Amino acid sequence: GFCTNLLLHQTPQHILAQANNKTEILCDLKMEHTGVYWYRWSQERQNFEFLVFSSSLGKATYGANISQDKFSVHGMSSHTSYSLHISHLHTSDNGTYYCSVSQSSQLLLGSGTQLGVVDVLPLSLKTTQAALPEKPTWCVTKSKAASRKGACSPVVWVPLTASILVLLLSLVPTARRLHRLRRRLWLRIHRQ
Repeated sequence: GFCTNLLLHQTPQHILAQANNKTEILCDLKMEHTGVYWYRWSQERQNFEFLVFSSSLGKATYGANISQDKFSVHGMSSHTSYSLHISHLHTSDNGTYYCSVSQSSQLLLGSGTQLGVVDVLPLSLKTTQAALPEKPTWCVTKSKAASRKGACSPVVWVPLTASILVLLLSLVPTARRLHRLRRRLWLRIHRQ
């Protein structure tokens, strides 16, 4: 089965990147392992796709129809940190990416990194990677006067609250689908 686990720490949680650029997702492991699996959940295609397995010896095994030019895994010499590099970004790369290790017939999943690829980045973003801080800042007010009031304008927090609710509700069917797919995926991996 699948388990999300605190022994796998994935960063960043969200990436907004421009098409034709590249990006990187980090996975820190606090456990022994033989290597790291990387998967992508596509909401649009409704599938959970195996991308690549990188052994602790550095050998990579790619999933069906997965381009080695697009995806590569780099491990640190300590074998506790791995990074998935995605190049030539396209909107078809949108999805949630998971690092994973196999332990006692279970796949332990990282927390996931949501990747969004756009043709043009919003002007407010100066980099191609938008990482959320460890402790989320719910609102940021620009003027000192507003910060003295102790609350953000409803113009900020109402859409933010609505977005969070929509995100949480969208996770329910995803969790159900992942639950159904976990056994099939586990069997497929161990048949290889």
